[in-house]
Amino acid sequence: MDYIELILRLPNDQLLREIITAELAEIGFESFMEETERLQAYIPASKFDFEAVNDLEYIKKNLTIITLEHNLISDKNWNAVWESNYKPVIIPGKCAIRAPFHKPVPDLKFDIIIEPKMSFGTAHHETTAMMIELLFEINPKLMTVLDMGCGTGVLAILAAKMGAIQVTAIDNDQWAYNNTKENIIKNNVSNVIVYLGDASTLGTKKYDLILANINRNILIKDIPVYENCLNTDGTLVLSGFLTKDITIIKKTAQENELEFSYSINKKNWATVVLTKKVYNEE
Repeated sequence: MDYIELILRLPNDQLLREIITAELAEIGFESFMEETERLQAYIPASKFDFEAVNDLEYIKKNLTIITLEHNLISDKNWNAVWESNYKPVIIPGKCAIRAPFHKPVPDLKFDIIIEPKMSFGTAHHETTAMMIELLFEINPKLMTVLDMGCGTGVLAILAAKMGAIQVTAIDNDQWAYNNTKENIIKNNVSNVIVYLGDASTLGTKKYDLILANINRNILIKDIPVYENCLNTDGTLVLSGFLTKDITIIKKTAQENELEFSYSINKKNWATVVLTKKVYNEE
């Protein structure tokens, strides 16, 4: 699959960068690389619409201080681009998330190997880092887990290594689907099932823990589906949106009989934890 690399040169303004990243994610951009005064975003070439990029609110507002250019990256050249920017992620005392070409990190409980291809979810982004943090807090041991929008499969793999009974990983991107299957093999986990699809593939399946790190619009649309698939007393963890979007996420959750527990944030990105309410019949 060929990809488009969109290069944005913009001021060193973290809030502006985060908002534009979120806007790009909502129109199909899947992965991002950040440098000082530079943001690189990647999308399948078949989905790229330069006019849609220019019409994004915060890009349109700031065209006097932002410059845009884009390049085609062929499938065969992608790994060289991605690997050149890929560094291991270490969560002290807990786990390392690294590529096969990185050396193992000693004295950590979990060692996760992720082949650094296009798929989103290498723990470099704040949303994935928060999801991992909460996975350790919740502890999926003996749970049935759904990793929705699995990307690289890092959350599904970690949940399996932590003792989840069964893990389902779903992504609607062919590249992510293939990458997750590859990473499952590299990490020697046998209880992760991977599907190519979206929330419509869930049907009547039930889970104790659902993890969904996608984007605001998809989350809002799919929260009713997640609620239906969540066991009573189950937990739903959502990320992929900015702190300013917490209010609408909470409102949608409450409209679907999900109880807001708490939220955490890194920079301007947010993650919320929801639980399925228990009603006592009288």
